Amino acid sequence: MRWTRLFDDLETQWAAQERLELDAEVADRTRRERATIALDERLVGQGEEAVTVHLVAGPPVTGRVDDVGDGWVLLAPAERLRVLLPLVAVVGVVGLAARPTDAARARRFGLGYALRGLSRDRVPVTILDRSGGRIEGTIDGVGADACDVSEHALDEARRAGAVRARRVVPFGAIVSVAARD
Repeated sequence: MRWTRLFDDLETQWAAQERLELDAEVADRTRRERATIALDERLVGQGEEAVTVHLVAGPPVTGRVDDVGDGWVLLAPAERLRVLLPLVAVVGVVGLAARPTDAARARRFGLGYALRGLSRDRVPVTILDRSGGRIEGTIDGVGADACDVSEHALDEARRAGAVRARRVVPFGAIVSVAARD
């Protein structure tokens, strides 16, 4: 009967239209949800999978995300090595999950506070700056927007005789800060 075929055809079209509308709504909700997830949240939820972080200067750093804070990420590229990266120096991340794997939150403190910890512990560091330059030594003090570094060989203790120079490094010039555990 013609009516049955007509109604079957109309019902198929109706179902196809509903499916298209539902697919469009799901896609729109997914885009809106993704728009609310910040880079630091994705980094916090990365889990144990390594990422490769490309920087404004120097080679990319590949490692496990060890910690994340307000404007920075700490990578563990090798055993006993940690590299602190200001997010403003990051130009791309490869291997990052599309969605965070857990509800962990980034630490609330910023780069200056993290650098103060390195200064307090007198940890020898290698700082890569935006010009591609390397600074080796110990962070002596940290201000609001810069840190003071006594330059010396990493295998020497920070002593007056070992210090070659003292340099002030603005936070905006820092691409990475590497230190051994």
